[in-house]
Amino acid sequence: MGQGFGNLTQIWHEISYSLSPFEQCAFLSYFSKGIPNILLRTRECILCVVPPFVVVYLIYTWGNQESEWSKRKNSAMYKNDKRAT
Repeated sequence: MGQGFGNLTQIWHEISYSLSPFEQCAFLSYFSKGIPNILLRTRECILCVVPPFVVVYLIYTWGNQESEWSKRKNSAMYKNDKRAT
């Protein structure tokens, strides 16, 4: 068991490339390309995403209203009751 955890097996014909974290520029084109790309992708898929959310919201609010309505007492059932004094 003389091998470390990262060297347990040897894989042939696999090439991997990596950059040093000190050489990477994470925010190189964030404002020039990143934000316009986000806006473009949002505009393209908003018609696919928003309608299901609207439908689910309407069903949710309708269900809550029906639930509250079904918990109310019907005052017509109690109109002939006499109050004990």
